[in-house]
Amino acid sequence: MKRLLAAALLLSACGHRPEPPSELFRDIAAQSGLVFQHVPGVSGEYYMPEIMGAGCALFDFDNDGDLDVYLVQGMPLEGAAPAGLKPGNRLYRNELIPSGKLTFTDVTERSGAGHIGYGMGVATGDYNGDGYVDLYVTNFGANVLYRNNGDGTFTDVTRQAGVEDQRWSTSAAFVDYDRDGDLDLFVLNYVDFSLKNHKRCFAPTGERDYCTPKAYNAVTASLFRNDGNGRFTDVSTQSRINSSRGPGLGITVTDANDDGWPDLYVANDTAANLLWVNRTDGTFREQGLAAGVAYSEDGLAKAGMGVATGDFDNDGDEDLFVVNLTREGATLFRREAPMLYQDVSLATGLRPATYAFTGFGTDWFDYDHDGFLDLFIANGAVTLMEELRGQPYPFRQKNALLHNEGGKRFSDVSSSAGAAMNLVEVSRGAAFGDIDNDGDIDILLTNNNGPVRLLENLAGNGKPSVMLKLEMPGWNRYALGARVRLEREGMPPLLRRVHTDSSYLSANDPRVHFGLGGGQPKAVVVEWPDGRRQRYTAITAGKLNVLRR
Repeated sequence: MKRLLAAALLLSACGHRPEPPSELFRDIAAQSGLVFQHVPGVSGEYYMPEIMGAGCALFDFDNDGDLDVYLVQGMPLEGAAPAGLKPGNRLYRNELIPSGKLTFTDVTERSGAGHIGYGMGVATGDYNGDGYVDLYVTNFGANVLYRNNGDGTFTDVTRQAGVEDQRWSTSAAFVDYDRDGDLDLFVLNYVDFSLKNHKRCFAPTGERDYCTPKAYNAVTASLFRNDGNGRFTDVSTQSRINSSRGPGLGITVTDANDDGWPDLYVANDTAANLLWVNRTDGTFREQGLAAGVAYSEDGLAKAGMGVATGDFDNDGDEDLFVVNLTREGATLFRREAPMLYQDVSLATGLRPATYAFTGFGTDWFDYDHDGFLDLFIANGAVTLMEELRGQPYPFRQKNALLHNEGGKRFSDVSSSAGAAMNLVEVSRGAAFGDIDNDGDIDILLTNNNGPVRLLENLAGNGKPSVMLKLEMPGWNRYALGARVRLEREGMPPLLRRVHTDSSYLSANDPRVHFGLGGGQPKAVVVEWPDGRRQRYTAITAGKLNVLRR
């Protein structure tokens, strides 16, 4: 365990460079008290939801300065739950502050946030502006909005808030799409599967297998506008969000045309990806094909799952990354100009590095603090793996850690990253954040029909970084959607965004992290969600910098 100075919120010192660690990440879930086993409720009937979940969240629910953990649970779609299983989702409080030791306590029962259902994903955001982060949980079945009461408990306010959705929902994101100062809610839905219309599907060998989404009709997403009084209005029709449909799995917020308004990029499974461009009048226009991000460069609609936004080449704009099915390879869309992207998956080495895997949770993060954004991908198949035939759960794959080589190519460094990075499991959700407040980004990882993993970052130890927490007046207190540019002495600036979205079924730490790449911080320029800009010069490496508007 790394030495922690959590009570003072100190991050790793930026002095001498230590020798590289023998492993880049290690799993500390069990030793820190984070014990959880996902139960997909495998029935033998090959119901599609069994193979898809589940997600997770990193968020500070008690406002004590450290990240707590929310894990989404499944259940049998038919029959009884396994003996000894604690049913429902679980909430774990991080005891790092004030104890100084990274340990977790299961506070689910007291919190009231342990929804029992067939869980899929979770989104985080302070929808009512009281300063406490709330939870929106998606399910195969009715979704749930939990209001954080600020006293360690949550209240189910789904019905009174008007955000019920009985369809099979997947990823969701809080986003202030109309820039009125409060957080709205965007929810993806998958297909019209139900137990009543369940179809029998087969592998090429004739064995029973899970269906692809092409066996069912795709459905539309939902957009709920925050009315500022604790209620939302479903504006899916008037906003035009329901004018195109697809089996949606991943959502990331970006600004594709540089107009300062949030756009929505959706990864669809076996259908064209969608780019919803904000028209600033409460409506959206789908422009994925026109922008070059609907299909891969060979004109294929791939099986998009997880998705992420980030400036991988440090040219000052955000690029888009989508992970796909085995034998498709991931897709990297580099932004060339506003509303113009190019597929550079092959040129950057990402397609061959990911070709053998089915990706789900993913995001950009600078794990080694060299100033370039790297990638982690949670992998796990959704149909029978030929080489695993005869095994009890033949969907296991190895996850991937991809190192950014100066913004030009990526190298798969998984094999040298340590035992935790080489586990072969059926991974799904991934949330990214500084779980131990030491100045680097760790990974919370969920497995379908397997244990939770907490991958502690060892590669960033002792290397200089800057961590920022943004705060602003109003309901969007933690400034979701703000664009942050770090100026470095004698080096190009770095771009990040305040977000909890991206990945797959999961919610991330909203704090902003920069690896300095050997440089020194000069200033930070923040473009707040309403378009106002401020420049801050009192930025210190090695500690958490709180920037208030």
